[in-house]
Amino acid sequence: MPDPGPATGSSVQHSQRLQRRRRATQLAFFALFLLAPALNLLRFDLNETQLWVLGQRWSLGLGALQRGEVSANQAAITLILRGILPGLALVAIFLGVAWRWGRLYCGWLCPHFSLVEGLNALLHKACGKFSLWDEQASLRPGETAQRRWWPIYALSCAGFGFLWAITLLTYLLPPQAIWGGLLQGTLTANQSRFILIAGSAFTLELLFARHLFCRFGCAVGLFQSLAWMANPRALVVAFKRERASDCRTCSTERAPEGSACDRVCPMRLRPRQIKRLMFSCVQCGRCVDQCAESQQAQPQLPQPQLEWTVGVDALRETLRQSKKNSNRTDP
Repeated sequence: MPDPGPATGSSVQHSQRLQRRRRATQLAFFALFLLAPALNLLRFDLNETQLWVLGQRWSLGLGALQRGEVSANQAAITLILRGILPGLALVAIFLGVAWRWGRLYCGWLCPHFSLVEGLNALLHKACGKFSLWDEQASLRPGETAQRRWWPIYALSCAGFGFLWAITLLTYLLPPQAIWGGLLQGTLTANQSRFILIAGSAFTLELLFARHLFCRFGCAVGLFQSLAWMANPRALVVAFKRERASDCRTCSTERAPEGSACDRVCPMRLRPRQIKRLMFSCVQCGRCVDQCAESQQAQPQLPQPQLEWTVGVDALRETLRQSKKNSNRTDP
């Protein structure tokens, strides 16, 4: 999990190690997402109306009640113990993590966000932007956009879009039947229709609106953000506003208008803003990493202006932001 880290010259190495760990967790979870149905780790078989969890059939006891093998009271107890309580426990743990650390699932595990970052990198190679909706390119000195990356970017969006559709279908139908039907050309009309429609929709989303979906369309991300916003001590990227003038030299490193941290954020946020304006921050730490890298080239600056804070330090940052906001609104 991310931590505030050192406030010394080793901050660059610390941030880079943290990014490597984050990449490793993303790749591992992405592989788990693809393989979970085939390994029966988690899927619901519509043909058998059967839930599979960790390789085992997970029964709620309703079938036994229909067959008259158990009483209504026994079935109710089984439903509570094997359905409602585990579900509530998972939700509580998930929201508890978000309350303390923010959208940690999004930035460190979510397969969709892994694609967002990867496709952002491909698009940047093609046109110098991380999103088609960026107003300006954000190339470093000496970097140039290369048009040959456009076909790779488009094919990657299409490939992952259809892989996403096929994988989701294997969560509902036997994976062997779906993949076997693809290879042998024996998919049913409904299966083919689902893959075609869902794959096309995912492709368009990855091409044009991948980070917009994360910010405005994902319910999982929304509930994490709400839990995070409710905790003034939660992990937050703090900006040392008393040294805001130091950012002027950083601005020339990446673009004439805006700092390096703004340009590198995969969610297209401005990390130096107050917490309530960073509602969809995924705690990926790319801005912190970029700030440390930029400051390393400027020995006169003691430490980066962006850093992770949590607990009492995060509370101080929240109170400082609230005080400044109240001063601005006073007549």
